[in-house]
Amino acid sequence: MKKVFKSIALAATMTLSAGVALNANANTATLDKLLEQVKKDRISEGKINKKREQEFMAARADKQALLKKAKSELAAEQARGERLKNQFAQNEVTLAKKATELENAKGTLGEMFGVVRRAATDTMGSISGSIISAQYPGRDDLLVKLAEAKELPTTKELEELWIALQTEMTESAKVVSFDTEVVGLDGETSVQRVTRVGNFNLMNDTNYLIYNIDTKQVQPLGREADGHYLAAIENFTSSASGEMAPLFIDPSMGNLLRLNTQKATLEDRYHAGGIVGYIITGVLALGLLIALERLITLSLMGSKMRSQLKNTANPSDNNPLGRILKVYHNNKNADVENLELKLDEAILKEIPKVERGVTVIKILAAIAPLLGLLGTVVGMIETFQQITLFGTGDPRIMAGSISMALVTTAQGLIAALPLIFVHSIVAAKSKSIMHILDEQSAGIIASHAEKEQA
Repeated sequence: MKKVFKSIALAATMTLSAGVALNANANTATLDKLLEQVKKDRISEGKINKKREQEFMAARADKQALLKKAKSELAAEQARGERLKNQFAQNEVTLAKKATELENAKGTLGEMFGVVRRAATDTMGSISGSIISAQYPGRDDLLVKLAEAKELPTTKELEELWIALQTEMTESAKVVSFDTEVVGLDGETSVQRVTRVGNFNLMNDTNYLIYNIDTKQVQPLGREADGHYLAAIENFTSSASGEMAPLFIDPSMGNLLRLNTQKATLEDRYHAGGIVGYIITGVLALGLLIALERLITLSLMGSKMRSQLKNTANPSDNNPLGRILKVYHNNKNADVENLELKLDEAILKEIPKVERGVTVIKILAAIAPLLGLLGTVVGMIETFQQITLFGTGDPRIMAGSISMALVTTAQGLIAALPLIFVHSIVAAKSKSIMHILDEQSAGIIASHAEKEQA
């Protein structure tokens, strides 16, 4: 048995040894191929690396050439900068020497040069804004040149300065007419006959004109002047030569006229009251209409009553007194007490017709100033809201609300005054009518009592 196991083990060992020998032969061939491939790749990578090295060396040479060129240019620019710096310093020294030589050469002329520049600067503003420049444009060009000049003025320039100053003085004393372009408010340009009154006013046949300093153009006022100003212009332009005619003169060379165009008109002030102002106007209109109707009605009523007083024997139904007399005629046989009651009843019927609307007018007269006070409160509330939002830096932002507050107060008072006045008149007329009725009624009762006692 032991021999059998040894034989089996020996056979197995031989079998495994043979298998291992076969596998070792197979791996060796693969490794040889791998080794051969590595050798080939090493040769290829070496070629590539060598090529890369050659390219890098070539690029390095180019970069070194560029660096060398840049350094050369930097050195050249630095040398140029140093050279220019030295030249600038030399120029400064030369300028200083030349300036000294110029001052020495000018001598007393330097003082004259200063005077010319100062005179040109002082007169440049006045001549540029002068109305005379509308007739003689371009006079300020020479003054600007002299004021900004760095060299001595020429003789011709001095003469031109003298002529400009002399022209300003001479033309300031003249009233002349000339043709010039006038730019309308719609932008349209037209040639008009313009009259210049010294250095104060420009005007055509119908209105004042102004000279715009910025655009160097003649243009009308933004808003037409008041009627009495225009009437003065018409009288002045239509007057004969040598004839004296009054004319309104603007001594500020048009500034007052410009301010006048910005002044609020009555219409602007009325609309500043806003909704409250319109309500006050409605209250005033309603009160006046009622008062007008009452005045007409009471006047006709009073006239008819006066006619009735002249003919009490024939009472009419078209007036209160006639209706009272008719009650008396219808109750002549009644006793005094009954007649008195009948007449009182008739008078009570007439009272609403006579006093109708009087109380309404009184109420409207009381409401108007209260509405004005309401507008004041609303305006002040808006003012404080604007102060909260925008601060107090710009008063013009608050001007609208303050204007509303003041205008509504004025409108309330303006509405209340005529309403109170017409209420007094209407109340007086109604009381007069009622007084006549009471008087006639008392007279009728007294007369009837006398007849009854007789």
